[in-house]
Amino acid sequence: MGARFAVTGGREGWFRTALSAIGVGIGVAVLLLACSAPTVLDAWHGREKARENLGQLHEPRASDRTVRYAQADTTFHGEPVRGRLVRPDGAHPPVPPGIKRLPGPGEMVVSPALRELLAEPGSAQLRARLDYKVVGTIGDNGLLGPRELTFVAGLDDRSAGEAYRISRFGKLFDPQPPSARLVLLTVLACVVLLMPVVVFIGTAVRFGGDRREARLAALRLVGADIPTTRRIAAGEAVVGAVLGLAAGLLFFLTGRQAVGAVTLWGVNVFPADVVPSPGLAALVAVLVPAASVLVTLFAQRSVTAEPLGVVRNRPVARRRLGWRLALPLTGLTLLLSLAWDPQAVVDDWFHVVRLALGAALLLLGVTALLPWLVEAVVARLRGGPVPWQLAVRRLQLNSGAAQRAVGGITVAVAGAIAIHMVFTTYQAGYAQAYEESARRPVIQLSGGTSDGQGTRDALATLRRAPGVTWAHGTVRASAAPAGDRGTRDPDGYRSVRTAMVTVGDCAELRRKARIGSCRDGDVFVTENRGDRATDPAFVRPGVRLNLNPPEGYEVTGPPRPWTVPDSARRVQGIRHPGEDLPGDVLATPGALSPARLQDPTMELVVGYDKAREAEAVERIRTVAFRVNPGLRELSAIDNPHDRQYDGVRTALFLGAVIVLLLIGAGLIVSTVEQLRERRRLLSVLDAFGTRRATVGWSLLWQTAIPVALGLALAVTAGIGLGTVLLTLSGAEVHLDGAVIAGIAGSAAGVVLLVTLLSLPPLWRMMRPDGLRTE
Repeated sequence: MGARFAVTGGREGWFRTALSAIGVGIGVAVLLLACSAPTVLDAWHGREKARENLGQLHEPRASDRTVRYAQADTTFHGEPVRGRLVRPDGAHPPVPPGIKRLPGPGEMVVSPALRELLAEPGSAQLRARLDYKVVGTIGDNGLLGPRELTFVAGLDDRSAGEAYRISRFGKLFDPQPPSARLVLLTVLACVVLLMPVVVFIGTAVRFGGDRREARLAALRLVGADIPTTRRIAAGEAVVGAVLGLAAGLLFFLTGRQAVGAVTLWGVNVFPADVVPSPGLAALVAVLVPAASVLVTLFAQRSVTAEPLGVVRNRPVARRRLGWRLALPLTGLTLLLSLAWDPQAVVDDWFHVVRLALGAALLLLGVTALLPWLVEAVVARLRGGPVPWQLAVRRLQLNSGAAQRAVGGITVAVAGAIAIHMVFTTYQAGYAQAYEESARRPVIQLSGGTSDGQGTRDALATLRRAPGVTWAHGTVRASAAPAGDRGTRDPDGYRSVRTAMVTVGDCAELRRKARIGSCRDGDVFVTENRGDRATDPAFVRPGVRLNLNPPEGYEVTGPPRPWTVPDSARRVQGIRHPGEDLPGDVLATPGALSPARLQDPTMELVVGYDKAREAEAVERIRTVAFRVNPGLRELSAIDNPHDRQYDGVRTALFLGAVIVLLLIGAGLIVSTVEQLRERRRLLSVLDAFGTRRATVGWSLLWQTAIPVALGLALAVTAGIGLGTVLLTLSGAEVHLDGAVIAGIAGSAAGVVLLVTLLSLPPLWRMMRPDGLRTE
């Protein structure tokens, strides 16, 4: 019978059922998305591991089934472009997923997104940089997502020093423990996203509750007892929940098609990856209808459907504050207990559970406090204009429906503000770091080299690039004390004390230290090396060094002894902002040839015209790539976090607005139902000459008061939760007033919308003929 009531009753019945199903469906869609997180991460990491090889522990010998492999990443207007270079050693080399055959010299295969970007009119510099012939497209199984920019090109002699030999694709690695910030953001996102969903589902299944209770009273009049009416109410709620499950699945399947267009922190996935875990999806399918029944039965505790009407809260009792206040205080205590140990967030699962439980209790406590707050405030309101008095008296008599609807607003807005504070603070930290880096118009590049001539040629080419004001570079490598074999850890990795040796001509060394007079053949030892993690105190004039330090899993080649001349002068090193340390030993090519170093690296620093920054940076990247595709850019020129955090901020704001609109729909339903219950009263007011504007303004205040109190509570709780969480991560608190003002403005707009949509039924009911009785 309850199921029949849910799907019959004409247009009004269907509207109430549809609204409940839509509310539950949105919550179910979010839950299904959360249930898809494990499969999304597995698919994303699986493709990443299958296509990559960061180097094998024991490099294989050249054979028919090996390939030389190098990285050639670049950046174009802030967008990272992943590049890999390959050169097969034989006829049957390994091939990464998504590629039919390896490209040859001068050829490359590209992702569909990169092909589109290369074809755009504004990508001339990128086309000049990737001056390979496109011979194919990488398939989906070789991409992390549909918007990934990546290519695989043929390896040439320019990147020979960067390449290593592999015999397979597919990497194995031991996952590192996540950082405290990552754990904090993950747990907070789960709690903040799912708590409003749970509250909103509980609110959605009670849409139309006033009309349902009126029907139950009619059933009592024809002989149904109280247990029967409660079972009928539960059956009606189950129909809305089941329809909500179907709607949620439809919303989920429709919404996941847009997943491929979203890139967040470099993560972009295919829609096919978004598949809920079967066990978690089954749990949602069972718990949502069960929760709808429990919420409905819980709501019936304070309502008695009598044959002649509905009696609410038969014993007049004030809401108790104690247990409502205990919830947020308990959550706050759990969170503050973590602050005593800064590493507690990542220590073990016990601390992670404390973090999640503390945040959940704090948000749940906000919802529990709202009914008490509304009741306590409206009970003390006296006087004022007639519309205000009508609204206040209505809330004093019965504010349950408004409180339930606004409860969803409270927890959603509080969570959104908290997570927004965390993201804003981290964004400010990144912005400050990039701002400091961008003060000096400098790009730092690093790459392998075989001798000093390659560095000189690279500098000469970079100095001719448009927009470049100056360029400097040296060759660097590690050295160890002669005869020191180091120690091995349990995994077999050998570690040894090392010093940094820098080779360059006198002009380049003057940028590294205050060397005074200099000629080719001189050697210098820097004294201010204390800012290194391990100060190589063994470096001094006359010391004997090994230029092939025995560090790593295996030692390649015999020792390369070299003695620091006794004539080496001690000098003070110069540390330029944003650049590496000057090195422990500074040598001119006449004293130490770069060819004697093991795995030497050329370190290039390029200055550019700040007035032409965008153009100059891309030109420098293009020239550097053509010099050596394996050159790595070490400077922080582009801040990718701004766009990512802006996207998060926009998503949070839109999510809050959507929740407000849905809650507004619930408020409209409850308001119209209350107007129906008061139809005779409205007719009496009209017969006495009460103006329609007066009653309309009372509707506005009747909606605005709970919403204003709920938002005040939400903002307070959200700022408090965000402050506590930022304190846990040791970050400075930043608050974006524009977002909070935007959410408050949206709430005001929802109040006006609810009032405007409630006016037409109000005008229809304010007629004298409503006093007729049959």
